[in-house]
Amino acid sequence: MNILPKAAEFIAAFEESILNNAFIKLSLGNYHGTEENLKNIYIKRTLIKKEEKFSFTYRYKTRDIVKNYDLGETTKLLESLLANDFHVATLFTDSAESQFEILKNNKIVLKEKVTETKLVPTPEHDHAKKRIISSQQKPYLHELKITDAEGNVYKKAQDKFRQINHYIELLSPLIKEIPTDKQLKVADMGSGKGYLTFALYDYLKNVLQVDAHVTGVEFRPDLVALCNEIAQHSAFENLHFEEGTIAEFDSNNTNILIALHACDTATDDAIFKGISAEADLIVVAPCCHKQIRREIEKTKTANDVQFLTRYGIFLERQAEMVTDGIRALILEYFGYKTKVFEFISDANTPKNVMIVGTKDKRNAPDRDAILQKIRDAKAYFGIGYHHLEKIAAL
Repeated sequence: MNILPKAAEFIAAFEESILNNAFIKLSLGNYHGTEENLKNIYIKRTLIKKEEKFSFTYRYKTRDIVKNYDLGETTKLLESLLANDFHVATLFTDSAESQFEILKNNKIVLKEKVTETKLVPTPEHDHAKKRIISSQQKPYLHELKITDAEGNVYKKAQDKFRQINHYIELLSPLIKEIPTDKQLKVADMGSGKGYLTFALYDYLKNVLQVDAHVTGVEFRPDLVALCNEIAQHSAFENLHFEEGTIAEFDSNNTNILIALHACDTATDDAIFKGISAEADLIVVAPCCHKQIRREIEKTKTANDVQFLTRYGIFLERQAEMVTDGIRALILEYFGYKTKVFEFISDANTPKNVMIVGTKDKRNAPDRDAILQKIRDAKAYFGIGYHHLEKIAAL
């Protein structure tokens, strides 16, 4: 390959900035190549498995693709790109800005100017906040309108970005309790726009580096199409979304089943899908506990908490606790170790209860004792049936 002298000089300046730890970023523009809809390439340093790489963000008209290369590969690629495809390249260091440009008359110029404000050349992957899911090199976050193309979180999306990381922080220790030395089949029931589904797949694949196949189940076809398109753009080969309901989904061989904000008895349907599959981990964050509330209102059984439940707001809260308490008992009946804790969700539902069941193969449950607790709770609150109890045929 014949390298233009000024291109070689520009690349030498890039290599020197790496040696001096002065490199900030590099951008390529004014594209004249043959690849359809490619506009720019942005290059930053990154750390992957504690090894320095250079992250190339290929900016297309409607999507971004990120690829990572080591220094040798980066230099060779720059030589090719400047020789054939891009007519403008700009190198930003901690003290200068250098620009390579091929003008319309084919004259080649190389310009440099000193910058007054020094930037700190740190690898983007090591964020000061140490988020499990960083905002950098995440095409899916850009397409979901969480970040701009360079990985900066939009001001209006800060809460959503924090929610995504909080969700992964909660799941991380739970996932580490189950076997991950095999292929994991994960189902996210009611995945919606996929914010959390994408983050979970990213965490499993790129942080834990496990072989995971993740399916998002959503009944709205437009969201299914959108999420599948974003997954393809992000090169998430084993993440896909399918149209359907929780009740219709085939959960056979599922290892991790998740259902966040499944309304009323849909949460019970999701839990039973996980139980039926003998999933290693079941995680639900229920909402709209209507079924048990109707049961309590229907019978109006006299008990020691009547002075509370005569008020609608307290009855609602009581129904939530009873519903989820019986759900936890049923999980224990089927051999799950349970946890119930608060899950910070989003602006519309600030706090949810999260119920977690982890398959406990070491201890056999006392099923008779658990069934008696369920019967006692139903009798105390005047509950004819609990939906999960009914579909589990207890």
